[in-house]
Amino acid sequence: MAFMIRALAVVVAMMAVVLQVSYATEYKVGDSAGWTTIGNVNYKEWAATKTFRVGDVIKFTYNAQFHNVLRVTHAMYRSCNVSVPLESFSTGNDSITIKTKGHHFFVCGVPGHCQSGQKVDINVRNAPIAATPSALPSPTTITAAKTPAPSPNMAAPHKIALLGLITIATLAFFASG
Repeated sequence: MAFMIRALAVVVAMMAVVLQVSYATEYKVGDSAGWTTIGNVNYKEWAATKTFRVGDVIKFTYNAQFHNVLRVTHAMYRSCNVSVPLESFSTGNDSITIKTKGHHFFVCGVPGHCQSGQKVDINVRNAPIAATPSALPSPTTITAAKTPAPSPNMAAPHKIALLGLITIATLAFFASG
């Protein structure tokens, strides 16, 4: 009996971890336009249409010959000061996992790019989604004009269903023995 309770506790703990991870969303900055100065992408409007949460991944896709990504302070963001960034990224395909609530400021460090609007404020207002049915992500997506929304990630519901089946099979195994 004690073994069954321990096994059940392990299964429940594993489910909680997987459910927490499954709800993370990946946002491509600028949607299909990416991180660029071409096309007049309004990153302020883009960010305003998103609900960022701790654990989400912010993906910057750009031509590394012409752009980069710098994480900066609020004052540096406002003035486009790129002299001493907090972090710098330059691969052209940078994924940054949001680990804290609050504002996360990013700019392009190429001269003139920040001043022309290539900067974004990722404002994380909410805690991570709890693993409860009432907290499931809404299928509705609001998008800024001229920027199509990414298609919804349907992996989370499938992971939940698979996890449920694994849990039932595990419980049946331990209950029968």
